[in-house]
Amino acid sequence: MLNGIKPIASKSMAERVETSLREYFAKENFKPGDPLPTELELAASLGVSRNVVREALSRFKMLGIIETKKKSGMVISNPDIVGTFEKVLTPEIMDEATLQDLFELRLVLELGIADLLFIRKTKEDIAELEEIAAGEVKGNNFRINNEIAFHGKLYEMTGNETMKRFQNLLLPVFGYVMKLENKKYVSGKITHKDLVRILKKGTVQEFKDGMLSHLQPHLDRLRQTK
Repeated sequence: MLNGIKPIASKSMAERVETSLREYFAKENFKPGDPLPTELELAASLGVSRNVVREALSRFKMLGIIETKKKSGMVISNPDIVGTFEKVLTPEIMDEATLQDLFELRLVLELGIADLLFIRKTKEDIAELEEIAAGEVKGNNFRINNEIAFHGKLYEMTGNETMKRFQNLLLPVFGYVMKLENKKYVSGKITHKDLVRILKKGTVQEFKDGMLSHLQPHLDRLRQTK
């Protein structure tokens, strides 16, 4: 029997096996590259059939938590968290509650992005943002392509690879917001051009305040739907 892993009833579902294995991996402090016990060893320690163990392990493989190597067998992997989201995020089959949650997540990320931007911004970044902002049409609401280009560039400027990839997953929510706002994008008192000016000559706090003002219409809408 393996130390640190508790047996469970033979009729338990694969979900319970999965939970038990997660606890075992954490307790034994498994790290990426560490080999796992065989299916037979796990089945014996858990008190379940090998097929049930195999089903639980297949879920870990799908999530990128484990992988199989020719010489080492099953090993702990370094999961691609964003990659897992990419596999399941299909806006066309999501309900409005999920799309709303994703949009709120986008708001939270952008309200907290200032510090990274000021640490890693370059003159080239500012110039590109100025070019994007200059393409906006006066007296008109932001078009979706411009909105995506500007805010996408901000995520890119953070230098955070996970955040940049995650931003791509949030792009579908623009269409959702456009539907909510009668196919128009509403801007706060602070425009994209204002945000670029603050990034160029202002402070981190000024940018935080500016981004809050820029996103205020969306926050106001959320308050109205409480």
